[in-house]
Amino acid sequence: MSENTNHQILLVARPEGGVREDCFRREAAARPEPGPGEVLIRVIYLSLDPAMRGWISEAPNYREALPLDSVMIGFTVGQIAASRHPNYAVGEVVLGRQGWREWALSDGGDLHRKLDPSEAPISTALHVLGHTGLTAYLGLAEVGQPKAGETVMVSTAAGAVGSMVGQIARLKGCRAVGLTGSDEKAALCRDDFGYDAAINYRTAQDLGAAIAAACPQGIDVYFDNVGGPISDAVLERINVGARIIVCGTMGIPDGGPGEPPPPGPRPNRQLLIKRARMEGFLVLDHQARLDRLPAELVAWVRDGKLAYREDVVEGLENAPQALLRLLAGGNRGKMLVRVGHEVV
Repeated sequence: MSENTNHQILLVARPEGGVREDCFRREAAARPEPGPGEVLIRVIYLSLDPAMRGWISEAPNYREALPLDSVMIGFTVGQIAASRHPNYAVGEVVLGRQGWREWALSDGGDLHRKLDPSEAPISTALHVLGHTGLTAYLGLAEVGQPKAGETVMVSTAAGAVGSMVGQIARLKGCRAVGLTGSDEKAALCRDDFGYDAAINYRTAQDLGAAIAAACPQGIDVYFDNVGGPISDAVLERINVGARIIVCGTMGIPDGGPGEPPPPGPRPNRQLLIKRARMEGFLVLDHQARLDRLPAELVAWVRDGKLAYREDVVEGLENAPQALLRLLAGGNRGKMLVRVGHEVV
């Protein structure tokens, strides 16, 4: 990171047929200086998230697509390098949405909270003590409403969100079963994240039979991070009164503007006969709760009851390639980019 140059990465093309490295361009500009009511933030960590695929696509989504030739958006942790804002002092560490750049100006509107580096590693504000943790906790506890003794199925179970969902299910007294894409990740689910069982959906000759064997009492709660054929197989085995949390759709191709959704089984009858509930969950609807995370979640992290892994890539210039690896399922934990040196 240069003290005088601001390297940043722009979105320059839509991900038609999938996200590609050439969707992005790196450029350099002069380091900005804060005006009245602004702060200058030195970005330290950048979060990479599966939802970014939707943020840059023109397919219908819960937010407007990022305009081309704009700095790529993303959640960040950074340190205040200069301040002309009454509520922020030089040296403070903040969680915000500064995007794919080394230096960023802010009027405070895109900052979520101040961080205390003595309480937890600052990177955890981008996963277990941030949007990831809030997604897993609120999605499962408040939408899924698991009861002790129930079976909770989780797709992308070794991912940043999925790994937490499985652990929280166990802490709630449930049986946790994970779906993931490799034998290595299945072992990770069982050995590191405490899942009762884990299935490699890529090698299962009969996925439905594998799910039935792992869930002999059926499925009461399904935390769906993927959609598509994997979720079709899960929905065939839900119990009466099941709750399905739709948190991600990585298994469903993006359709362009005006294109019909891809064909597939329709869950209407299964939801009817099982009197099940399916609800979409977006953590962005709960932004205000980042200021005061659920006490139970904070206590679990503090007491070491929630294990986590980080997959840290060095250098902003490597963010596009790291995003592609994340979207292909090649990450080993929460995907982060270290943009600058640690807190000083």
